[in-house]
Amino acid sequence: MLSKLTEIFYLADEFCKEFEQARQGHVLSLEKGINRRKRKFKLSDSEVITILIFFHLGQYRNLKHFYLNYVQKHMKEEFPQTVSYNRFVELQKKVFLPMSVFLQTCCLGECTGISFIDSTPIRACHIRREKQNKVFQGIATKGQCSMGWFYGFKLHIVINDKGEIIDFLFTQGNVDDRSPLKNKDFHDKLFEKLIADKGYISKTLFEQLFVDGIHMITKIRKNMKNSLMHINDKILLRKRALVESVNDELKNICQIEHTRHRSFENFLANLISGLIAYHFLPKKPNINVDIVENVNLNKVA
Repeated sequence: MLSKLTEIFYLADEFCKEFEQARQGHVLSLEKGINRRKRKFKLSDSEVITILIFFHLGQYRNLKHFYLNYVQKHMKEEFPQTVSYNRFVELQKKVFLPMSVFLQTCCLGECTGISFIDSTPIRACHIRREKQNKVFQGIATKGQCSMGWFYGFKLHIVINDKGEIIDFLFTQGNVDDRSPLKNKDFHDKLFEKLIADKGYISKTLFEQLFVDGIHMITKIRKNMKNSLMHINDKILLRKRALVESVNDELKNICQIEHTRHRSFENFLANLISGLIAYHFLPKKPNINVDIVENVNLNKVA
């Protein structure tokens, strides 16, 4: 794990240096003639980002316990100058922007021609306590998924056959699963085949994606007429559980979902750092594309 920590810190530190240089050239000075102190923080941005990512790769389920009982006690050599937990929470908000850019530029995969899309609920609290929740009041909404009603948000992800996240979108809980795909910015990285569930069935959406060079493959509903499908598409449709496995790892290993948040900003920081942590997992769910090609060759023969 120490080698993984070194790798994360190196990548984060190199990115933060480039990000700070780029940011300095675009920051507008609102108060001219006023000299302000540029005092360095005890924990740099790269160190804060590293701690947040490393938390999602460990076995701790509480950031406060992880920081107080592990970072400050057992990682003094790696982080010799730590701050109080309250101060660390403030620095967590400060690094949200560079951490988001780091995710978009360094931690996303590329489309291979076979993509899977799905959405998963991110619960803010139990559905019975939705009216008592004050942290996400006016932000979170009530939605419905295959597991029933929930109160919170939705995370829409697109992955490739290697289990890498190609793109993601964060919406309120009552947003239709098909809405993100209607925006070309969300699927501009995709091409060829896109495998989805029945919730994405839409003739208009299918035609729109087909014009953009994307063939969306879904199962049919009971009241729909059956249609011929290529054997390769049938096999890929059976492998759609791959994206559900990724959602499971994001929630149970990278801990992107819990109900202990006390601010919306830290909720977003927890989500972003969890998605980055998934990128550093040593093994991701994937499918063997060669099996699909071999089946096709056997059918031809």
